[in-house]
Amino acid sequence: MTRRRTTRLRRTLLAGTTAIAVTAVTAGIVAAAQEPAKAATGPELSLVAATTSVTLTTWKEEPGVYLDLGTYLIAEGTPLELKVTRKSYKDPVTVTQSVYEGGKARAKKLPTGTVKDFSGLPGFTEITLTDDAGRKVLTRSESFCPNNASGRVRPDAPSTSKYPESCPTNPFTLGSVWGVEKGWAANTYGGSYTEPVQLPAGTYTAEVGVAKKYRDLFGIADKPATVKVTVVERSVEDEESTTGAAPRSAKVGEHAGHAGHQAPTAHAGHGPGHAPAPAEAAAPVTSGAGPSYNVGHGPLKAAPPALPWALKKKQKSSLSPQAGDRGGQTDGSRQAPALEPLSKRPTGKPSVPDVPKPDLRSLPAYGITIADGGKDNPGKDYLAFSANVWNAGPAQLVVDGFRSPGKATMDAYQYFYDAKGKQVGYTPTGTMEWDPRPGHEHWHFTDFASYRLLKADQKEAVRSGKEAFCLANTDAIDYTVKNANWHPYNTDLAAACGEENSISVREVLDVGSGDTYTQDLPGQSFDITDVPNGTYYIQVLANPEKRLKETDLGNNSALRKIELGGKPGARTVTVPAHDLVDAN
Repeated sequence: MTRRRTTRLRRTLLAGTTAIAVTAVTAGIVAAAQEPAKAATGPELSLVAATTSVTLTTWKEEPGVYLDLGTYLIAEGTPLELKVTRKSYKDPVTVTQSVYEGGKARAKKLPTGTVKDFSGLPGFTEITLTDDAGRKVLTRSESFCPNNASGRVRPDAPSTSKYPESCPTNPFTLGSVWGVEKGWAANTYGGSYTEPVQLPAGTYTAEVGVAKKYRDLFGIADKPATVKVTVVERSVEDEESTTGAAPRSAKVGEHAGHAGHQAPTAHAGHGPGHAPAPAEAAAPVTSGAGPSYNVGHGPLKAAPPALPWALKKKQKSSLSPQAGDRGGQTDGSRQAPALEPLSKRPTGKPSVPDVPKPDLRSLPAYGITIADGGKDNPGKDYLAFSANVWNAGPAQLVVDGFRSPGKATMDAYQYFYDAKGKQVGYTPTGTMEWDPRPGHEHWHFTDFASYRLLKADQKEAVRSGKEAFCLANTDAIDYTVKNANWHPYNTDLAAACGEENSISVREVLDVGSGDTYTQDLPGQSFDITDVPNGTYYIQVLANPEKRLKETDLGNNSALRKIELGGKPGARTVTVPAHDLVDAN
């Protein structure tokens, strides 16, 4: 149970950003029968260091070193592929490994407790640091996300990895796919998921190895990597006086609200400075009432993979295609219809054909907190929260908006596709409107979701004014559902939502992904100033007017129980666990 007092909101950047697991991975995959695991072979895994020495920075303003040591896990022979799921929020998270034989895969269930959540393999790497005198100054273990920033280690490896680019951080994730493609390497550094360590400037030796339970589980040799580490101390003030401007890592937070859709550093594994600076930890304070530059979406696509070096000399004459791959697909299960906005509005008679359709579902609210009204709304109390609506498939939600010249709105249409990705129908589905407010400035599709604060008897107490959205694939919710797209289109507002002068816009919610809005934007939180203390439910309701055509309209609502307390100006909220999910 989580209890929070009145605070000013801060929005932490998640990876994702932001931040994934294995679906029925290929059209040729055979489910895990009762055959022994020895009938199939696992990948050849090894831990290597990309360099023999690294230089890390500690800042005077906020000391601490992030241990990005440049160590990677390489997969050869076959991919390392893990499917991480839970049946419901009442069930624990479990993991199975896909082991290959003859191009087919069998599922091998890994021991209970191997994983606890969807953020990676806990305690995978073991790091020991010694100083110049040989004294041990640090021993720690870190989790490993196999989807971390990665790259090819030999030129004949597959040109792209079919696996997602990060591990999910949404507390209500249901299914994830983790993997290291064959001939690829994944960075073992956990990015901003890890905690910095306090190290004075100087030189050290780092020994990085894989924990014994994972060596035994995956057949990894006990060969730790050794890296020389130089820690240098720098100061933001010194940087400013030398260059006339703050260094990149110190400036990020200045417009962090706008930067909410930039690639997060967590799980990126590369980039200047190697670690988030203090200013990158959260967006500016927002009140939940007044204008905000916090763009409001959740974790986004991670930084692009980069690994500009080759670790092995293995050469092969040709590449073997992945089982089940064919035109327009990468894992044998996904389709790729055209995703660019059409040049003109549809003509002909609207129809809703009998083809696969999306299935919109809501997650329980999270990130729940009390916010005051700030200087713009003194004396007000607001209940702020994050909400996610996701698409369980088996088809994308594709909505196009078309503008009549000079009008401030667009006519919206939902499109339908057959199993081959061919457009076979459309139907009008409301409007899109331009939102000029700071922090928005994009086209919103109306009536996508609504939020209500319900009393203990589940009758409405307060309704949020937020019902219009720009759709973006911000969170991987369940990449094990049929047709889940592990590399979804439009993962940020810049790609998804158009410009003020746009003539048309296409917004997509892909299968397996959801769109998170943090509820500290104007109109998105509940005014609870005059709401009595007691038991309430936050309702997240997808497709409230039923304008969108779905496979199932019966699973669009999700409730999260809360307890309001305190006094005006000092309200509190208590958030009980939702089954096994004790996260706020």
